Amino acid sequence: MTLFWRIFLLNASVLLAATALLLLGPVTVSTPVLLTEALILSCGLVAMLVANAALLRFGLAPLERLTRAMTTTDLLRPGPRPAVSGHREVAALISAYNTMLDRLEAERAASSARALSAQEGERRRIAQELHDEVGQSLTAVLLELKGVADRAPEPLRADLLRVQETTRDSLDEIRRIARRLRPGVLAELGLTSALRALVGEFAAGGGPVVGHRVDAGLPALDEETELVLYRVAQEGLTNVVRHADAGRADVELHAVPGGVELLIRDDGRGVGDAPEGAGLRGMRERALLVGAEVGVGPGPGGRGTEVRLRVPVDPEAHRREAR
Repeated sequence: MTLFWRIFLLNASVLLAATALLLLGPVTVSTPVLLTEALILSCGLVAMLVANAALLRFGLAPLERLTRAMTTTDLLRPGPRPAVSGHREVAALISAYNTMLDRLEAERAASSARALSAQEGERRRIAQELHDEVGQSLTAVLLELKGVADRAPEPLRADLLRVQETTRDSLDEIRRIARRLRPGVLAELGLTSALRALVGEFAAGGGPVVGHRVDAGLPALDEETELVLYRVAQEGLTNVVRHADAGRADVELHAVPGGVELLIRDDGRGVGDAPEGAGLRGMRERALLVGAEVGVGPGPGGRGTEVRLRVPVDPEAHRREAR
């Protein structure tokens, strides 16, 4: 039975019952209407409205649950699907909505993967050009300045040495930018060494004190998972330096049942009611690529901010790869 006929028959049943009571009951309507007759008719009308409202509430309850689910759905935070319930048409609608969500999340994950892959490729290209082109050019400039400074008279030599130091600082900054764009240490030495180098870089930048702890015996991780963990840690520390006004930050990576967990904590001012920015949305998009979840909230004791990334790891998959 369709939803239209169900609602129509419910209303018809209520109206037929009210008509039967008027025809077969002892109720009469005088002119003018007596007080008792008005009270009886009013009670009958209220009873009819209550019955109609109860029947409609019961019949449309699955649609209300679906409406609430639609208003709270966030593709960056996948959650449980609405339960398929109700009669045929309502159940089909909820099922179609769940199927649509599955398709949208799959398409978003695929498009995010392509975008992030292109982004990583562009980062590698820019880092390579900075290292090979700009870096080599500045190195040549440094050598030329040294040669000129050695031949220059004393008053001019001091100015040339200052220019040489400025050029050397610029070269170091370009190398630092290239390392951030392409974490070569991640591919060469692994995630633990890459996180240690990342923490050391932020600690040397004059911002908050940055500590780190990486548990020994972490499960084997594939390259994509290691890159996601590294980029989330990098973005988390960048947010601490830019926005948190913190005195200390800590990065922790440890094994949890079924996977690994990355924590970035600080003792700054916290996120408060501020809307999520592009950095946090980027973390969530990266996390979805490996089936992970990102949680953001106050740190221990309600102070500062804590970013928690939990990445599931399939030990059977790694055992199959090892074979």
